[in-house]
Amino acid sequence: MPQTKSAKKEMRASRRRQQENKSVRSLCKTRITKAEKLIFSGELESGREAVSAALSSLDRAVEKGVIHANNAARRKSRLMKKLNLAQTQASEAT
Repeated sequence: MPQTKSAKKEMRASRRRQQENKSVRSLCKTRITKAEKLIFSGELESGREAVSAALSSLDRAVEKGVIHANNAARRKSRLMKKLNLAQTQASEAT
C-alpha cells in the first residue's frame, strides 16, 4: 500500500485511468468479435461495415493511448486478412 500522500494520489488516478481505459478496450474487443461473427456467417456486406467500425475504434484507442500502435496494427491486419479471405472464397464460389 502507498505510504506517501503523492503515492496515494497516484493510486487514485491510476484506478480512474484504468476504468476509463477498460471501457475503450472492451468496445474494441466487442466490435472485433461482432465483425468476425458476421464474416464467418457469410454476411460480407454487413461484415465490411462492422470491420470499418472495428478499425475505427482501434485507431481511436491508439490515439487515446489505451493500446499500443503495434497492437492495433496487428489486430487490424488479422481482421482484414479474415475479411479478404472470405471475400475471395465468396467470389470463387459464384
